[in-house]
Order: sequence, then structure tokens, then C-alpha cells
Amino acid sequence: MDQSNRYADLSLKEEDLIAGGKHILVAYKMAPKTGYGYLEAAAHFAAESSTGTNVEVSTTDDFTRSVDALVYYIDEATEDMRIAYPIDLFDRNVTDGRFMLVSFLTLAIGNNQGMGDIKHAKMIDFYMPERVIQMFDGPAKDISDLWRILGRPIKDGGYIAGTIIKPKLGLRPQQFADAAYQFWLGGDFIKNDEPQGNQVFAPIKKTLPLVYDSLKRAQDETGQAKLFSMNITADDHYEMLARADFALEVFGPDADKLAFLVDGYVGGPGMVTTARRQYPSQYLHYHRAGHGAVTSPSAKRGYTAFVLAKMSRLQGASGIHVGTMGYGKMEGEGDDRGIAYMIERDECQGPVYFQKWYGMKPTTPIISGGMNALRLPGFFKNLGHGNVINTAGGGSYGHIDSPAAGAVSLRQSYECWKAGADPIEFAKEHKEFARAFESFPGDADKLFPGWREKLGVHK
Repeated sequence: MDQSNRYADLSLKEEDLIAGGKHILVAYKMAPKTGYGYLEAAAHFAAESSTGTNVEVSTTDDFTRSVDALVYYIDEATEDMRIAYPIDLFDRNVTDGRFMLVSFLTLAIGNNQGMGDIKHAKMIDFYMPERVIQMFDGPAKDISDLWRILGRPIKDGGYIAGTIIKPKLGLRPQQFADAAYQFWLGGDFIKNDEPQGNQVFAPIKKTLPLVYDSLKRAQDETGQAKLFSMNITADDHYEMLARADFALEVFGPDADKLAFLVDGYVGGPGMVTTARRQYPSQYLHYHRAGHGAVTSPSAKRGYTAFVLAKMSRLQGASGIHVGTMGYGKMEGEGDDRGIAYMIERDECQGPVYFQKWYGMKPTTPIISGGMNALRLPGFFKNLGHGNVINTAGGGSYGHIDSPAAGAVSLRQSYECWKAGADPIEFAKEHKEFARAFESFPGDADKLFPGWREKLGVHK
């Protein structure tokens, strides 16, 4: 059934829809299956995303038609399809009238991608008007709160050197705490790896008090504050709250140094929002475990990593992993810096839409996945700043001297880039950074040919 007369209006202008402020706009890459017209398939997609079905029904009235989703732009050659969703379509909280991300996802990527006439469709961008921005929580804490704890300026406080305890599974409580202590002697921030939680060989109630003891000892020894991001992800929100409450009790007077990590993709929007609302005083660390199943550039359905990051800011994530932009082991390109810019700035151009955030707190880009001190200068140059959290697991624990030396090498790498110094010359005056060349010789050979002769290192 061709529904284009009802669910498409190509006379609508994008600038008018944005100025009106009454629609959420969504851009997709969509292709219909062979034998279906592009506009016909697009209209079916919009119908399924809103008020329509496969047949005419007797319960439709004039008001129903006023909340139809409308295809307002198509370009078959580039697979560009854009749909305007009236704000009134979306579900609101009974308790406080606020917006729900689950409702946005239910309509915008619900059944439509799997319909019989759709070959593929992937969300690549969306636009939220000011009224909708106002009705999302947004972050309660941001990177400036961490800078304050670390004794830094709350504007441009710079690079936060972090790690992930390795191996990601297999350490017993004392070994885990010892590994944390070793890194904290040189670094700032430790996060649980995403599978770490309450394993039988490392139960939280034995592990966490030892971790807190390591944090206190490292603070005493270095005279510097330390930060820990604990994984509270669970199927049941009562279990998640139990883990969080226990952690707050253990950390006591140092609870401000405790972040909560939530696997927001596998756990879902409800888990992120529960953590955001129940613990607004904690930094909310959004981990993306599993996201590559739908956001990979090779996937033709789902949505992009950019869309995921943008949604995380609406939900209230204080920080989210954004990959390594081609500088680590994670899939991505240098142009992925647009993801970081969108979540950390008050306004930014996305792949399709220019988004204003109207003062909503920023979400910190968290850089993770195969990074070390040698890769960071190029990463910072590409991004244009170093106001990020970097969790380098192998880049710390793989350092030839110690995890603390690995942490120091990461910070020295940031200082090298910030000073505009030549890395080889900088290494001659900074031991930990110099030893990173010997720790990661494969990267050193690729990035800094001839480094052995220049640094006087012999095989």
C-alpha cells in the first residue's frame, strides 16, 4: 500500500521545521528492496514509526493525522532519507513529565528497519529542538568536577591519565587492589573493565575495601587525589543500586572520588537513567560494551557511534567512550573527532544537523583501546585538545618499568604535545616517556623511524 500521500511531504523545509521547534528530525541512510519505489518505502517507514499500519483502520481521525511522522527529504542516489517526528508522538514520564530515550528509540528505530520492503536503514543523525533538550536530564557531573577533585583549574584542566585493570578477568581481590595501587602511584583514574563485577573469585565485598585502601595509600604517598570508576551494571536495577550503595559506604569520606560505570548499550537506557537519577552526585561513566553490533561502519542497520554518543548526553552520561579515532586498536577514523565535539560543546555541526545544547552540561570523551604514550601526541593533534579521560590498559601495565611509570609516560606525552615539542627530543629529558619507546617498539618503529639511534637504544 502506497502511503506517500499521507506520510510524506517533500514541500516541507528543514529550516522551517527547525525554526518551528515542534519536531524531532532524524536522518537515515535507507535503501528499499528491489521492486519498491524509494518514496513509497520511505513513507511506509515513517508510517511504521508513528501512527500507521499496513491497512487503513477505522480508528484514525483528524487528530491522529496531526501527529503523523512525515518524510520531508529524500535523495535516492545518496540513500538520504529524513523524517520529521512531531514532539507529541513521544511518551513522557508519569512522575515528572520528562522525555524518555526509550520512546525515541521505539519510534525512530523500532520495527521499521526490519520491514519487508526495506533493504537497510541506519540512523546517522538526529536533531532535538530546545523544548526537548529541556525535558532530558543531561549530565549532573562533568569533567570539571574531576578537575576540581584533582586540584586543577576547572576550565581546560587537561588530560586525565587513566587505566583499566589488566587482565580484565582473573585477578583475585588482593592482586586487583595491588594492581590499582601500582598505577595510582603515577596516574589519576582507574576504571573496572566492563566484565569486572562480582565474580566468584573476586567478590565486590572483598575486592572493593581493598581497592579503597589502595586509593588511600596512593593518595598518602603521592599527595594527590585519585579516582575510581566502579562497574555497577546489572540486569536488575535493585542489584545495580545495591552495588552502588555498598561502594558509597566503603568510600565514605572519599565518595566524591568514586564514579559509577554503566554498560549503557547492553544495559539499556533505563539503567543509565536510573544511575543518573539515583546518584546525581557521582560521575556517570557510560561504557559502550556491545555497541559495535549496530554502530560499526560496516553495519547497514542500527545507528552510528555518533548517534549513540549524542543520545548519551541527553540521558545524562558524564563521560562516554568514543573510541580512539584510528590511533588505537578500536575501529574508527580521525574524522570521528566530530563525536567528541558534539558531546563536549554547547553547539556543533553533526553529519546532517547543527545541534544546540542550550547550556546542557557536556559529556567527556573517554579514550580507550590500545593507546599508549607514543600514540597520544598524534591523537591530541588530531582532536585539537587534551581535555579527555584516557584509560590505557596495556599502555600502562605494558610499560617496561612499572604501571606507575606507564602512567607518568602518558602524562608526559600530553605535556610533550602541549609544549609543541619534538617527541624524540622530549624523550631525552623525560625517562618514563623515553622508556615507552622500548616498551612499545612496534609503535615506535612505525611512528618514529630511527628512534633507537636518536635515543641511544640498542637491541
